[in-house]
Amino acid sequence: DYIDENLVNNLDDRVFVKGIIGEEEKTEVLQKIAEEIENLKKNSPFNLGSGEIIVNSIDDEDWKNEWKKYYKPIVTKSVTVVPVWIKYNKISDKEKILWINPGMAFGTGEHETTSMCVELMQEYVTPDSVCIDVGCGSGILGISAVKLGAKKAYLTDIDTIAVASAKHNCELNGVADKTVVAHSNLLDDTEIQGDVMLANITGEILCLLAPSIPKNLKKDGVLILSGIIESRLDMVQDAYRAVGMEVVRKRRKGEWFALVLRHKGA
Repeated sequence: DYIDENLVNNLDDRVFVKGIIGEEEKTEVLQKIAEEIENLKKNSPFNLGSGEIIVNSIDDEDWKNEWKKYYKPIVTKSVTVVPVWIKYNKISDKEKILWINPGMAFGTGEHETTSMCVELMQEYVTPDSVCIDVGCGSGILGISAVKLGAKKAYLTDIDTIAVASAKHNCELNGVADKTVVAHSNLLDDTEIQGDVMLANITGEILCLLAPSIPKNLKKDGVLILSGIIESRLDMVQDAYRAVGMEVVRKRRKGEWFALVLRHKGA
């Protein structure tokens, strides 16, 4: 559902499966792969092609650092997201810098879905706001909320790597005292009510969470959803209408949509 159309248009009949194997386990794993390919060929009614195995060596240090070359500061109207390994000088004293070290967690602020959330959030966050970031990844949205003046932000994720990354980034930005990072799908404490709730995930997951998300949102609160492609837009809107939420704003960047919702009648 999320493949680049340019890739589809340039496909040929070959299929490549790529993976990374540690040097110490290379021999055993490659032997196992070769055996499984032969089993597939024997038992499949389809032509499976050559089944060729190609092995290339990658220097560990190069692999650890190569990806950093492709990240750059992301400037929005409210917050500038800067990877920690980049030297960056403020454009003005009013500019809010959010330092990010994503590690293996998703989220550098570069994606359209994230930037839409940050841009929409700044219109609703006040000094009295409690914000909740569902599926926080590296913590950009929750940290941005505090940088924009929110008094508290709760961040949740089911990925332990994301939770560790978000905690690290909260400390890196000096907002650890105003943030709580939890390893969970949603907040377990229904007593916590958010003024602004954010979820930048995918359409399917947003629909699965629809019955649960509103329990932590104040009746006059704002829910910002992002990570939605056009083919999933109606599905997401219908799921949230069914639980008493209505769309009050809609935004698009590239192939992605973001929605602002409130409780009906709020």
